[in-house]
Amino acid sequence: MSPAMILNIQLGLGYVPWLLCFAAYIWPKLRSMEPIEAQRAIATLHSFRFFGLVFLIPGVVGPDLPAGFAPFAAYGDFATGLLAMLALLGAARPAIFWPLVVAFNIVGVVDLFGDYYHGVMLDLPGHAGQLGATYAIPVIYVPLLMITHVAAFYLLALSRRHQLAAT
Repeated sequence: MSPAMILNIQLGLGYVPWLLCFAAYIWPKLRSMEPIEAQRAIATLHSFRFFGLVFLIPGVVGPDLPAGFAPFAAYGDFATGLLAMLALLGAARPAIFWPLVVAFNIVGVVDLFGDYYHGVMLDLPGHAGQLGATYAIPVIYVPLLMITHVAAFYLLALSRRHQLAAT
């Protein structure tokens, strides 16, 4: 099997164990929590996205990693992580917390979709070996990030629906 095929298989299969784990363990817990606590848990996970800056470190990624991939991935993750941290810092003030929750989820989803788009357009699977130590990020970490963004939006919509029903 070619490295490109292996990466593509791993990218797709990365969602399977996370969806199984999420459905069995994480989702039931998140749904049982108060909305602010569930969003804080998701924000805590995303606050570690500063780690994406590693895509910019020579030697961690190969010199032939397509140039258009690393900056978008690195700075999108960094922005998402900072917004998630700000949301956590503002959790005591709902007027600050909720807009930051929406912001980090929107920025995070745009980042991940942008990374997938750039990966396809720049033939990232054909350069899989150039990911170096960052190879695990799209295969292991990104699926959980995308799943939790979807969950965060669902919980936001559910919370909003409950607020409207109460009025």
